[in-house]
Amino acid sequence: MKLPTERARHSAGPVAVGAADAGVLLLRLAVGLILAGHGAQKLFGWFGGPGLETTGKGFSQLGWDPGVFYAGLAGVSEFLGGLGLAIGMLTPLAAAACIGVMVDAMAIAPEIDLWSAAGTAFVYPMLLAVGALAVAAVGPLRLSLDARLPWRDGGWLPAGFALVLGVVGAFIILALK
Repeated sequence: MKLPTERARHSAGPVAVGAADAGVLLLRLAVGLILAGHGAQKLFGWFGGPGLETTGKGFSQLGWDPGVFYAGLAGVSEFLGGLGLAIGMLTPLAAAACIGVMVDAMAIAPEIDLWSAAGTAFVYPMLLAVGALAVAAVGPLRLSLDARLPWRDGGWLPAGFALVLGVVGAFIILALK
């Protein structure tokens, strides 16, 4: 007996939500809400964050001038990209925003020794970027606002879109710095 492909099962009518749907939802919520929270700290001062002005001063001290512009760009990318990832809306674009801001965070990490305490400055954004890319590759699946859209089940095209757009965007920002 020939088993139906994953795509055939999805298009054959109503299918119960499976463990993969729940697992990807958990991944989307974890990565997306962490990023959205960091963005809210930068933009609005929520969750004990410094807010845009203070974050902008920090960006300026790191050589990112004008600091408020770059802090705002990072905050918006984290906030909107994270929310989009969490709710599964425009998932490839949301993943690209998350990947881009995390690539920039990795680029300015003070040390890339993965096994030292300072290595977390690189490892943390790397894990968030990889999580966002994984969601784009697998797709947001059924428990998402993208459930009826072509990229619901991920694939090479949505993953490639997210990766290329995120990395190119990150390098443009680094070049402008």
